[in-house]
Amino acid sequence: MDLFNIWENIRKNTPLIHHITNYVTVNDVANITLACGASPVMADDAAEAAEITQLAAGLCLNIGTLNQRTIPAMLRAARKAKELNHPVVLDPVGAGATKLRTQTALDILQTDSIICVRGNISEIKTLIHGTGNTKGVDAAAVDCVTEENLDHSCEFAKQAAQKLNTIVAITGAIDLVADTKQCYIIRNGHPEMSRITGTGCQCSALVTACIAANATKPLEAAAVAVMAMGLAGEIAHKHLLPHEGNATYRNRIIDAICHLTAEELTKGAKYEIR
Repeated sequence: MDLFNIWENIRKNTPLIHHITNYVTVNDVANITLACGASPVMADDAAEAAEITQLAAGLCLNIGTLNQRTIPAMLRAARKAKELNHPVVLDPVGAGATKLRTQTALDILQTDSIICVRGNISEIKTLIHGTGNTKGVDAAAVDCVTEENLDHSCEFAKQAAQKLNTIVAITGAIDLVADTKQCYIIRNGHPEMSRITGTGCQCSALVTACIAANATKPLEAAAVAVMAMGLAGEIAHKHLLPHEGNATYRNRIIDAICHLTAEELTKGAKYEIR
């Protein structure tokens, strides 16, 4: 995989990414988008969603704080992106927790605009089966990808990619990024990342920026973005001082992405392909 150039291309191409995302982590999403070398724009009113999408090179849809105002904006933006052949990444936050979230995620998928779905294993299972074990916005323990169920989980990821007609990026203790033929198994990251709100949202932003900057290699680009997020978590944790907590850790992750070179990413990426 041309990991080096895929990461470099974000900073070379500086894609503008349109985010319709949740208000819990919107500032962190904007900052990590800037940190990786892309540019963010946040426009969630249906009246301007299509126009902003037209200006951007990619679209990231996150249903974390879904409401009746943003649902039509997401659908309009997705349809415009489809018309323009711009990459769209869907983060189905909490799909399975409520009927509204599940149905909205399925409605967005029906626009046939989604190039990658990035979520936890329970959210992805919900999109496949219609119901799931999502616990709030977290994956259920019974669903988690482990070393013991890794072969089965890889096959599930490939089947999910086929059924959803997208790349599937499943993040957790072990990350899987798959299309119908290949599955990247990624072991970057740190357990403390789960104590920060929004690392998943930020990962979806990175995936969108990386795919927008590498249009001909969407699977590899999604995998590289997931590796970068995990490696940033490792680097940031090493730099934490004994008295520092999760608020500082959040900032150090963004800083780690800001300073992450293609050489460091190439050296630090831990992955295999099945």
